[in-house]
Amino acid sequence: MMPFGGIAARLERDRLRAEGVGQHHNAIKYLNQDYEALKQECIESGTLFRDPQFPAGPSALGFKELGPHSSKTRGVEWKRPSELVGDPQFIVGGATRTDICQGALGDCWLLAAIGSLTLNEELLHRVVPHGQSFQEDYAGIFHFQIWQFGEWVDVVVDDQLPTKDGELLFVHSAECTEFWSALLEKAYAKLNGCYEALSGGSTTEGFEDFTGGVAEMYDLKRAPRNMGHIIRKALERGSLLGCSIDITSAFDMEAVTFKKLVKGHAYSVTAFKDVNYRGQQEQLIRIRNPWGQVEWTGAWSDGSPEWNNIDPSDREELQLKMEDGEFWMSFRDFMREFSRLEICNLTPDALTKDELSRWHTQVFEGTWRRGSTAGGCRNHPATFWINPQFKIKLLEEDDDPGDDEVACSFLVALMQKHRRRERRVGGDMHTIGFAVYEVPEEAQGSQNVHLKKDFFLRNQSRARSETFINLREVSNQIRLPPGEYIVVPSTFEPHKEADFVLRVFTEKQSDTAELDEEISADLADEEEITEDDIEDGFKNMFQQLAGEDMEISVFELRTILNRVIARHKDLKTDGFSLDSCRNMVNLMDKDGSARLGLVEFQILWNKIRSWLTIFRQHDLDKSGTMSSYEMRMALESAGFKLNNKLHQVVVARYADADMGVDFDNFVCCLVKLEAMFRFFHSMDPEGTGTAVMNFAEWLLLTMCG
Repeated sequence: MMPFGGIAARLERDRLRAEGVGQHHNAIKYLNQDYEALKQECIESGTLFRDPQFPAGPSALGFKELGPHSSKTRGVEWKRPSELVGDPQFIVGGATRTDICQGALGDCWLLAAIGSLTLNEELLHRVVPHGQSFQEDYAGIFHFQIWQFGEWVDVVVDDQLPTKDGELLFVHSAECTEFWSALLEKAYAKLNGCYEALSGGSTTEGFEDFTGGVAEMYDLKRAPRNMGHIIRKALERGSLLGCSIDITSAFDMEAVTFKKLVKGHAYSVTAFKDVNYRGQQEQLIRIRNPWGQVEWTGAWSDGSPEWNNIDPSDREELQLKMEDGEFWMSFRDFMREFSRLEICNLTPDALTKDELSRWHTQVFEGTWRRGSTAGGCRNHPATFWINPQFKIKLLEEDDDPGDDEVACSFLVALMQKHRRRERRVGGDMHTIGFAVYEVPEEAQGSQNVHLKKDFFLRNQSRARSETFINLREVSNQIRLPPGEYIVVPSTFEPHKEADFVLRVFTEKQSDTAELDEEISADLADEEEITEDDIEDGFKNMFQQLAGEDMEISVFELRTILNRVIARHKDLKTDGFSLDSCRNMVNLMDKDGSARLGLVEFQILWNKIRSWLTIFRQHDLDKSGTMSSYEMRMALESAGFKLNNKLHQVVVARYADADMGVDFDNFVCCLVKLEAMFRFFHSMDPEGTGTAVMNFAEWLLLTMCG
């Protein structure tokens, strides 16, 4: 069962978010570490900060390739910058792309993103706050602000950095006295658990975490005709761009082509220009290798003869420098040599020019939990419907539709959370995607109720993610006529657990909401039964069971129920526990005797017979148990409508390891639900939806439960 602490933490997080905590101007203090307070403590005590939450040592490096027994980590020493150089600096002459040179870690994707970030000073200083230095008020502590799954977090690090033979092991600056990029990499490693967790990834991941933006990916072998225009406009509006060459096998990884391009390696795109070359316009694109070296040697490379045939002022403007990791190439060659382009579009809160703020943004958090909300993709119709569902109401068509069709543009971005941290215990990214369905016209404007299996069996999707893929995020730009649509995010296989963020960006204002049941219970009025209404046969049975005192104790109830249920060979059960029977007695006991009289037992018996009928109806494969998603429908048949979060709690509490629910657990769940609903209604006689109770009443409720 979900621990009380977990529920309380979630409620507290929701409260803080409602107050604006997590926005860039009010970032969450990661692991509750307050940079200013910690720095002041160190200054007052005359000590340098040592981070207890990310201690300098083997666990911060990694678990396998960089684990304690790896040859790569043998001889690693953690040193502060002042132990490496005489006059360490945080930033020298402004942050530039040459400050980022890759070390012994496969995080070129991250470094390509940092390199692009340096092109926009305002964006950079959202991530790298001003006022940090190795001179003024130096205390061995630094901080960075990084976007994580819908929230900005402020991450504190100490400045102990891993070194080998007196040099930084990982990212470093071409200016050997400059350390901002190495400290930013450390903050990112802390967020993800260790340095090794950063190995391998997509540049868009870094782009998004430094901007809060949303990424698109283009296959350059199937690129739109106006790809050059798309790149130019993206650079103009401050978007971050990365590119790479696909590998065909593991042997290709970081293999260098004939003209010195590196396969499977992340580059950043830093400029796009037209030049007059021999009387014709030539489109040039500037690329940066985060290694800080190894550059393209084809046309327009450093020192190539093409530069002699353009105006010297153009050559000066294009800042041609030898072997700094950055190079120009013709756009034609770029399209031929590179396989993939990633563009991170900045969201309105990251833009300063109003005319660029074209997206309206909605952000939702969700979870896939085995047995309750992890239904897998459309290939699994029995469970697909249990995935979380989100409704988008597109009200206005685009201003510039681009063709005769009336359409609304929107971008759906699905991101799985915290998967890099799972690498330490053998986990990794799930394969994720989404499908978009149109709400039938007759159902539009209706309540936001979670759609059931039949809807998805009868209706085809109108759009979907281009592919299911094991990246942190999948996104697609979609154009559909005005109307109401359902987005269903899922993992490819069912029963894969993860938290996710779904972001929906629309050109025009839209309404977006999660489809979920409104919690309710159709509780029949308590049966008005007298002893005269009870059949003689039942009375005789009760008398034999109850004995002389004519009341049934918890222990007697357990014996009776387990004897009866054993006769039903079609039911799989391990029997009712004493706890279950106590809950039944608590529900039915009207006189406070902690025992059941004849009438109370008759009412309970009627309930159990009714629930047995429902159980058999929803045990579709007649296996003697219900699956957890069959249970969802069975609870509804019994009159209980629960939302996704409650279903997750119910499954965690009442399903077995194979996500099956036997009859005794089904009954226990219904007894518990009915008891809780009746208690709440007794505390809220006016039906306001809010109950007020004192401490004694709260204890009574929880102890009886």
